[in-house]
Amino acid sequence: MTQINFSRAGAILLLALGALWGCSATPVAKGVVDGGLADCPSTPNCISSNANDEDHRYPPLPYSGTPEQAISKLIQVIRDYPRTDIVKQDGPYLYATFTTAIMRFTDDVEFYIEGDRIQVRSASRVGYSDLGKNRSRMNDLRESFEPCCTTP
Repeated sequence: MTQINFSRAGAILLLALGALWGCSATPVAKGVVDGGLADCPSTPNCISSNANDEDHRYPPLPYSGTPEQAISKLIQVIRDYPRTDIVKQDGPYLYATFTTAIMRFTDDVEFYIEGDRIQVRSASRVGYSDLGKNRSRMNDLRESFEPCCTTP
């Protein structure tokens, strides 16, 4: 009886440690690939403006003004959002991480200016489903970003 309880407790401990380790798993940001952001995997924990299927598809962010104005406003919107870190900004490409409040999961979010729109890709590092977090977060960012960026 004690042997079974110990085995069960050990398995639970290993699962918990695995989940905690997974919170800081390897980034899934791919950068610019063939002139755009990478496709999403088949799992439902990613959205992208380049996706062809409705489950993963998210519309690009429109803007007016200059690309520099758009990136500047996007950086401000991201900084105003809780638990964020801007990892890289290179010309028209911006990569940031967002951390969830309770479980501390990290999501990689990428933006790429292409013409008068900004491609977006938001993907969870771990798990199968994100329970809609990437989409709801992007909706929040869109609401704060639009309209952008007419000059006086």
